[in-house]
Amino acid sequence: MIKVGVVGGTGYTGVELLRLLAAHPEVEVTAITSRGEAGTAVAKLFPSLRNHYDLAFTDPAGTDLSSCQCVFFATPNGVAMGQARALLDKGVKVIDFSADFRIQDIPTWERWYKVKHADPALVKEAVYGLPEVNRERVRNARLIANPGCYATAVQLALLPLVETHHVDHASLVADAKSGVSGAGRKAEVDILFSEASDNFKAYALAGHRHHPEIVQGLSTASGKAIGLTFVPHLVPMVRGILATVYARITNETDFQALFEKRFAGEPFVDVLPPGSQPETRWVRGSNHVRIALHRPLGGNTLVVVAVEDNLVKGAAGQAVQNMNIAFGFDETLGLGQVPLLP
Repeated sequence: MIKVGVVGGTGYTGVELLRLLAAHPEVEVTAITSRGEAGTAVAKLFPSLRNHYDLAFTDPAGTDLSSCQCVFFATPNGVAMGQARALLDKGVKVIDFSADFRIQDIPTWERWYKVKHADPALVKEAVYGLPEVNRERVRNARLIANPGCYATAVQLALLPLVETHHVDHASLVADAKSGVSGAGRKAEVDILFSEASDNFKAYALAGHRHHPEIVQGLSTASGKAIGLTFVPHLVPMVRGILATVYARITNETDFQALFEKRFAGEPFVDVLPPGSQPETRWVRGSNHVRIALHRPLGGNTLVVVAVEDNLVKGAAGQAVQNMNIAFGFDETLGLGQVPLLP
């Protein structure tokens, strides 16, 4: 059993992480921090966790996490990059939910996130935690950059295509829709009930922060430059992502077989039978990504649809999956939740 700390336990990804860790047989959560809720019982703020946690939130400035074997940062961008090194120097493994260590090119990161990076040297060491690509590197990592929610769905939908030569890598399109929880647990006009309900809109059309992360991952997998148009949308539901990606076919193959072979043995990637039309509720509350392939009218465009729960495989569940790999546990431990229906 390992001792675990959670920095930032009051956001949606933080409380989702606590939900998953409560059912993990090899984890003891010993500290959960929050500046705003320090002193408040975790179960008082989140009654869904009653009888699972008897801890109170503590102020991160006064919390010693050095006795933990693993610390999760479920914090906004810019927090982990200033605190990770001190923990790593004490032998603690760090899994960061934010974008602080995802993008290897520091000028690119600083251009998108509008701040100077506090520890560029650590970025070079960080392992990008998409297990379906970097499982062996995660196994030996001490700092894991947990992927973004959109980035997870889009990359998994495109990996078998960019790793081969059957589509045009320069003209890929990803059209993705996310539930409101993807914006985080905060008060902003755009995500108020009266603003988001009964509405559907595209946003960040000039460029989304996950774009360089997706392109970095796909370019690494491909070994060549990637051209990607990525357009995110906000839909009036709480959780879930549906990504529809389009690729122009250049060389014929059995695409269904290609995807089935690529993800054979992957515990959380489910390639559905031909003709399937996946829905976000098929993965709600679970760590699965479900993928279906279509070729409209038998033309030269391949359409791949991927669904995931943005708070689980898109965040907290993937983080637990990475923790399992890094500590030599069964990769699926604590992640056997069946999707919720309805």
